[in-house]
Amino acid sequence: MPVVAIVSQKGGSGKTTLALHLGACAAYAKKSACVIDTDPQATAAAWGDWRGEFLPEVITSPPARLGRTIQNAQKGGIEFIVIDTPPHAEAATREAIMAADLVLIPTRPRAFDLHALKPVADLVAYAGKPAYVVLNAMPSGAKVLAAEAGKAAEDLGLAMCPVSFGDRAAFHRSSAKGEVAQEIDPEGKAAKEVEALWKWVRKQLGIKAKG
Repeated sequence: MPVVAIVSQKGGSGKTTLALHLGACAAYAKKSACVIDTDPQATAAAWGDWRGEFLPEVITSPPARLGRTIQNAQKGGIEFIVIDTPPHAEAATREAIMAADLVLIPTRPRAFDLHALKPVADLVAYAGKPAYVVLNAMPSGAKVLAAEAGKAAEDLGLAMCPVSFGDRAAFHRSSAKGEVAQEIDPEGKAAKEVEALWKWVRKQLGIKAKG
């Protein structure tokens, strides 16, 4: 059962958006998927409430109970888990990283955000887990920003995910409705970025398509 942890010490980096979209991709790929929300603000859980009966399932868990929550999900037939974590919470981040098969670190391409990569880089290095920085809210055509962000990540020993998310209205609009970008604009740029990320994540984890 693959587990993906979405971590960042910086608020507003896009962790929840990333987690929910990956969870939805897994559900559409006919995987029994859930998002575990460890953030006390429970933003992902609220999205799950707005979404209603549609998958993926969203469950809440305090960080100290994360391991048991994952075990229970596996016993319940869950095949794919995404962990959404709070910012400014080293203990929660550490627990998620230790439980994960793949760690994704969303960040905006700004100096303060890139500076916040260091504590996460230290944690993933200690855990020895594969981890990739995912650029989020990228301005259109910002090649210099992307290159600078890549250099900052490389200097910390972090790899860059080849897929980034642009600053798309579809991400904001869909979240407010308990939906994902692919559902409100299937042919839009946001939907294509999400599909590209899911395809890349599947490859990293060796997940085969169903049906």
